[in-house]
Amino acid sequence: MILTSKNNPLIKETAALKDKKARKQQGMFLVEGRKMAVECQNSDFEIDRVFASESYAGDLPFDERKIVRVSDDVLRFLSDEKTPQGILCRVKIPTCALAAPKGKCLLLDGVADPGNVGTIIRTANAAGYEEVYLTEDCADPYSPKSVRASMSGVFFTKIYRANRAEILSVLADTPVILADMGGANVFSFCPPARFALAIGNEANGISDEVAKAATYTVKIPMQATQESLNAAISAGIIMYVLNREQFND
Repeated sequence: MILTSKNNPLIKETAALKDKKARKQQGMFLVEGRKMAVECQNSDFEIDRVFASESYAGDLPFDERKIVRVSDDVLRFLSDEKTPQGILCRVKIPTCALAAPKGKCLLLDGVADPGNVGTIIRTANAAGYEEVYLTEDCADPYSPKSVRASMSGVFFTKIYRANRAEILSVLADTPVILADMGGANVFSFCPPARFALAIGNEANGISDEVAKAATYTVKIPMQATQESLNAAISAGIIMYVLNREQFND
């Protein structure tokens, strides 16, 4: 059977997941495209439904009981992309009790752009930072734009969301390194074995609360004609520099 109505209850509640309020209420988010859907399936995340358009000709290596065939028009209605890929999943958001980090981690302090949040999570996964803490005023890491930008990093990184006081409480025994232009040159900085790298808001930088909790501050040196870098670019450079020992082979 192919679902063709946008008013079908399953379709309506799934389409609503493009909005933050519905994601919070339903505890689910959207994943688009075969590649990310397969990578999601290979992670610890639980796929609730797989929606495939009637014109989708690729394979569907998923539990048949979870596959829902829909018209191309309905798939476009569900999708957040300008050019839908013909397959979309709704996935349960994992519930993680706030806990102290086991190794090097990230603290996103009010990073507001979902593309930046997703890109930072993607780089964190690549650079060996297994835990990412997001303050409540950060963009939602499970928004469609953030999930796309994470390129599956969202499936393999433990994500915690809480207020600053709660996050700083679990980081009490972890040195906090701020990324800020008033810091030491990151290329000559010797980091401790364990730390939390804090990345601030794109416009306002690090909050006073996190700044007071910092142990170190580092910067990326740059030409006088350029005063700053994009938050995700900065985070990526600093993450790799601070964890370079892991990649010395």
